[in-house]
Parts: sequence; structure tokens; C-alpha cells
Amino acid sequence: MLIPEETFQLIRQRRSVFPAQYTGERIEDSLVWQILESANWAPTHGKTEPWRFVVFTKDALPKLADAQAEAYQKSTALDSFDEAKYNKLLTNPRKASHVIAIVMKRQATAKIPEIEEIAAVACAVQNMHLMAVSLGVGAFWSTGGLTYLAEGKQFLGLGEDDKLMGFFYLGVIAKPSADSARKPITEKVIWKDK
Repeated sequence: MLIPEETFQLIRQRRSVFPAQYTGERIEDSLVWQILESANWAPTHGKTEPWRFVVFTKDALPKLADAQAEAYQKSTALDSFDEAKYNKLLTNPRKASHVIAIVMKRQATAKIPEIEEIAAVACAVQNMHLMAVSLGVGAFWSTGGLTYLAEGKQFLGLGEDDKLMGFFYLGVIAKPSADSARKPITEKVIWKDK
């Protein structure tokens, strides 16, 4: 059984570790499978298990990078185009060991409300992030690039009602993220006992 303090410390140690903080080394695929398996144990109303993942590594990373940069360039008006953002989309996947596309697979019956399916996938990603922390792997959930573009669904071959919810970057940590802080929970809770 886990000691509550250890669980709490793991949760508090979770940080986004961005591609610029990675060494460029590859993580063993077996660790990525452990991270993915942890996602599979997220809560899921009606046991629909709506999470789906597409893993990019090795020679697939430049293809993802090129697709994201190209989609940004095509979908952005010339006067809004940001060269730095374009270059980041082109280089960030190449800095990662693995990039995992996060997908919500909509059930054909649509019995469960979509928001609950999205929440289930978000819980799966939190599980992945906590497992990455426990394994000493840098992780970052990005909602940039192809995430909200029609090209993203097309690139991944998703169904019309499926949702691309972003990309989960993984890498060997060269520079850890700084400590974080939160406002007290007492500022965010209304407690009623009558």
C-alpha cells in the first residue's frame, strides 16, 4: 500500500518539462509502455475507455514536426504569422524522445455525454504524467500545433466526432523544471455542512 505522504509528494512533483529542457536522448520504449498502461487505468463512465494514443518516435518525429509547421503556415494569415512559433513547431518534436497524440474516441452510441469522455481522457493524461514523474521522465502536454486544426484529425485519421486533445511530449531531462506553488486550497473551497 502506498504511503499517503509519498502519493502527495508525487502529485506535488508533477511539472511540465518542455522540449528545450530535454537532452535529446531516447527513452526506452518499455518506459513509454508503462506510461501508456497507467493511462489505461483512468476512471471511465460506462467503461467506454475513450482514450486513444498515437506514438511518434524516431523517424516519425520529423514527419509530425513538418506536418504541424506546415498546417500552422497554411492556417495563419500572413499578418498574424509568427516565425518563432513556426520554428518551435518545426523543432520541438525533434527534441523529444517520443510524442504521443492524445485522442478522445467518441463512442458510436454517444450514450455518455461528450464532456465526460473528454474528462476521462484528461484523467488518463494525468495518470501518464504522474507515471512519467515516478520514472524520472520529462513530460509536457501541449495543445498547440495540429490540436485544434482540421488537418490534425486528417493527419491522424480520426473520425468526425473524435477529438484531438493535444500531444504529450516525453524526453530525458537535462534541466529540471523549477518548483511550483499554488494558492491555498481554502481559497477555492466552499464547505457546507448544513
